[in-house]
Amino acid sequence: MTLEQKDFSYLFDNGDSLVFMDDVNYEQIELQKDWVGEDRIPYLQEGMKVVIEMHEERPIGLSLPDQVVLEVAETEPTVKGQTASSSYKPAVASNGVRIMIPPYMSAGERIVVDTATGEYVRRAD
Repeated sequence: MTLEQKDFSYLFDNGDSLVFMDDVNYEQIELQKDWVGEDRIPYLQEGMKVVIEMHEERPIGLSLPDQVVLEVAETEPTVKGQTASSSYKPAVASNGVRIMIPPYMSAGERIVVDTATGEYVRRAD
């Protein structure tokens, strides 16, 4: 059994499917959303590089980058006197995913999120 890992770029959402382009020959493939997985779809960004594992030209696996940069879309206002050591607060990222962020962060800030766990990693540069 030969497995091949190929680099693709995410292009766009096409209703029930997602369209990716092979970075080498520019051929496009469509993958069903339920195959990609509802928990992973929000992390896809236009132009994002993904690795699709193929067996006999059929996709059998998809790997997202380990981390993505998102913007904090909404969160509770920062309370004066809160320190970095106090517990995290809920927020909604620009991709619609709910996430816990440090209490001193506010809407509009860019953050790095782990695509496997959906957890806040650090503030983006």
